[in-house]
Amino acid sequence: MNNKKIFILIPDGIGLRNFAYSKFVSIGTSLGYKNIFWNSTPFDLTSLGFEEIKIENQKTHWLTDVLKNAKKHVELNLFINQSRDLTYDGYRFPFESKTFKSFLKNTVTQIIIKFQSTPDGLLKIRQTIKNKERSTPYYLKCKETLQAENPALVFCTNQRPVLAVAPILAAQDLGIPTATFIFSWDNLPKATMVIETDFYFVWSELMKQQLLYYYPYISEKQIIISGTPQFENHFDVDNLLSKEVFFKKYNLNLNKKYLCFSGDDVTTSPDDPKYLDDFANAVTTLNSKGYNLGIIFRKCPVDFSGRYNEILENHKDLIVSIDPIWENTNFAWNTILPTPEDVILLSNTIYHTEFVVNLGSSMIFDYASFNKPCAYFNYNQSKMNDKLWSIHKCYKYIHFRSMPSKEVVVWLNNSTEIASKIESLLKNNEVVVKQSKKWFQIINQHPPDNASRRIWEGVTKIIQNVI
Repeated sequence: MNNKKIFILIPDGIGLRNFAYSKFVSIGTSLGYKNIFWNSTPFDLTSLGFEEIKIENQKTHWLTDVLKNAKKHVELNLFINQSRDLTYDGYRFPFESKTFKSFLKNTVTQIIIKFQSTPDGLLKIRQTIKNKERSTPYYLKCKETLQAENPALVFCTNQRPVLAVAPILAAQDLGIPTATFIFSWDNLPKATMVIETDFYFVWSELMKQQLLYYYPYISEKQIIISGTPQFENHFDVDNLLSKEVFFKKYNLNLNKKYLCFSGDDVTTSPDDPKYLDDFANAVTTLNSKGYNLGIIFRKCPVDFSGRYNEILENHKDLIVSIDPIWENTNFAWNTILPTPEDVILLSNTIYHTEFVVNLGSSMIFDYASFNKPCAYFNYNQSKMNDKLWSIHKCYKYIHFRSMPSKEVVVWLNNSTEIASKIESLLKNNEVVVKQSKKWFQIINQHPPDNASRRIWEGVTKIIQNVI
């Protein structure tokens, strides 16, 4: 194994947290690997001491985006036919035609969906995407880079970006092994697989079985169970600040216990400010009974709406807003980049709060890493911003079916019971924490702090051709 140069493909900001801000690179370096980030993002990874090659002038074929969107709908149609389960319809986004160009693209997309919603049609779409991307200057430039650098492996940090198609195809056409990491616990049922690689790193046995189920062209020997690096930093005690330092930095009251409200994006939870208001009112009720509680509000990093402002002002003596430290390059969700500082901030926010409340977020597993519980809102607001949205639809999504029991969280079933549920949770959280940790073990390979090392073990096997 003479060639130990690894290209870590960062097609968007999603992979930064897992692979640039964790111990992934340092572990690889200790094993003798030369890590080079093949970087599509505006973030300068050399500022962190990493070697990088920027991907410039990246542009997909004009038809690829249309085909990608059609592919998602065709896959969801096939999932429904295969399972007789209409839940998959909930993963679709409505077609919006605000301009003539978007109208034209949507029309073409819908025609493709109508006539290609068969296994053979899907195969045709997949192949057409590859053919179109191979015809682009972007593909040729990627090929030139790979020929000059000759890495032993191209490892893509998530499976979703269409901009990753050309680099992966270029590597495969040159005989360079490729792999990708399935980024999130809910991605596979949502038909987010855009790139096709030689190997796939997944969180768990559960995710492995999902990959085999949804994508029958992938074989078992192509799948490596590693867990995800996204929780690893929670186990690094060097990241944790003392209570005195953290409270002083964010103007918190040392005499209070703080609870965390973790915000969702506008699409996931259009009524999120109302849930924050309900939660704040419940905490106010408890404080009137002698408790001394505060709320730390951590908004969704890609929410620029200002929709919480009125609630934060109304409860300014109770709620402290500690914003995620993400870099905003263009005020669009896919151009917001996490920073190393936010990784540490998140760990400390969890460490210094008693529990988290939100709507169906994977933050339950971040808190489980600290042996702390989570509560989920489980009721609709009386006046809803989106009449087609329902909180109950959210919990019917496929990834929630992996719960070992309903006791994995505290369910907040109406606004009037929030105060009593908080009070009970403050007094005794052992059952909820135990069950949430069971769920964590189901969705993520344990021990969770060894994910990066398991990925490198997989990389070694790929390069040595022993898989």
